[in-house]
Amino acid sequence: MEALLPLLEKYGYPILAVIVFAEAIGLPVPAAPALLAVGAASAKGILSPVTSLFVALTMMMTADITLFLLGRRTGWWLLGVLCRLSVNPEACIYSSASYFHRRGRAALLFAKFIPAINTMAPPMAGSMNMHPSVFLRYDFAGALLYIGTYITLGFVFNNAIAELIDWVSTFGRAATAIMATAFAAYFAYRIYRARRRRNNGVQRVTPDELATRLDKDVLIADVRSHGYYDHTSERILGSIRIEPNRLPELLPTLPKDREVYLYCSCLNEATSERVAELFLDAGIEAKVLTGGLSAWKKAGHPLEQVPAEDIIHLPKFV
Repeated sequence: MEALLPLLEKYGYPILAVIVFAEAIGLPVPAAPALLAVGAASAKGILSPVTSLFVALTMMMTADITLFLLGRRTGWWLLGVLCRLSVNPEACIYSSASYFHRRGRAALLFAKFIPAINTMAPPMAGSMNMHPSVFLRYDFAGALLYIGTYITLGFVFNNAIAELIDWVSTFGRAATAIMATAFAAYFAYRIYRARRRRNNGVQRVTPDELATRLDKDVLIADVRSHGYYDHTSERILGSIRIEPNRLPELLPTLPKDREVYLYCSCLNEATSERVAELFLDAGIEAKVLTGGLSAWKKAGHPLEQVPAEDIIHLPKFV
């Protein structure tokens, strides 16, 4: 705390602006300790509480509006990105959208106090078509509640705030270390699974090899781990959609005398590999497209718009 006060006295509002904006935009920079210090500095006459509140609100709303517009522009693609690390991506997308649709306004009021959710809420609101005026009202109220709470606590308890800041900082470092370890373990597991799949007997084909088979009697299946939630979705020309989670009930209906090619858009074709293994177990020979849909697009091979009847309409604010 003693080190923070001279820093705030020297740099004041600019450093406050940078810290608040960085946290709001999603960088791992906790703003709560800085806001507590700003409150304590205001009590000692180093900073103005009104000006501090104005600066922090301006930067937080700037970041939130930017994320809101990004979510509005990217649509459901954002949910696909957010849910890729889920054990069940399809369930994650649908449940996340449904929950935010039911609790969206209340979520905006309290999201700032919850790490990760504070950054996810504005783009989620944008992707779900929340009206801008509704978003601005509730997000502003949430930002005011968050910033005002910490500045007020710092102002009122300025003599004891040093210990509190140390506790918050220590907790933040511990939480970051735990999350980093969890992510490292997860990606290590993914690499281990990818290496195991290399020896599972599943054959792979390149985009150019598959392109030469388009005029043949083959079955090309899109098994991406998330479905078609955006009306602008594209897929390989002539392919069909197979939901990975419905595979057990679909397998008996699929022909066993046709060549089957699977593609997805995940790391190391993990979903395609998993589905191919189930195909092989059912006596259906399936091959995986190396590089998935992105490699196919990069090679310049033909695509088609996803039919309207295949689009899954998730809830949106009206």
